[in-house]
Amino acid sequence: MRISNLQQLREIYGEAHPATAGKKSATLIEKSIDFITKSPFIILSTASAAGVITCSPKGDAPGFVYVQDKKTIFIPDRPGNKLIDGHKNIIENPHIGLIFFVPNTRETLRINGNAELRNDHELLNRFEARGRPASLVTKITVEESFFHCGKAIIRSNLWNPDSWEAPKKISFGEMLVGTNENKKKGLIEKAKAKFIDIAIENDYKKNL
Repeated sequence: MRISNLQQLREIYGEAHPATAGKKSATLIEKSIDFITKSPFIILSTASAAGVITCSPKGDAPGFVYVQDKKTIFIPDRPGNKLIDGHKNIIENPHIGLIFFVPNTRETLRINGNAELRNDHELLNRFEARGRPASLVTKITVEESFFHCGKAIIRSNLWNPDSWEAPKKISFGEMLVGTNENKKKGLIEKAKAKFIDIAIENDYKKNL
């Protein structure tokens, strides 16, 4: 049966405990600020004016997201794939969602708010990393902030090294050339795929 209204949903889940709803804050509390300073990785979700959603990973040294005050944070942008899907969404629709992760910590921090893109010279230089200024800075006005319980992390074994598989090799070269789907591709195509993968590895080392 398709669940299409709130009553059907509540029949499955019931009502949230008042204490659960009460943990949401319109500003950053001190524990939230401390969590952000320790976080090296976030997921940033945006939506276009038409409602097309994009989730973008952002990562750097712990504390790369700067807290200006309890309502304002800044996220520096680094060189990427230049698709800028999330940036285009912010121009059309400023509403954003963030999830902050801290390695080996079960709980996550969620923030919802409004975003704007900035390229002020002072801001770009303030968020310099590895000898380069930020490419762009996203300024976020916090509207809602709360810690999410650790059940998803516990179930997934995300921080448990014993559960990890051997590192997998993702070949963008094979995807772009088509050798991944068509094993009968010739030596020239396979050489192109290998060349692309080498170029990407060099980019990882030199263009962070």
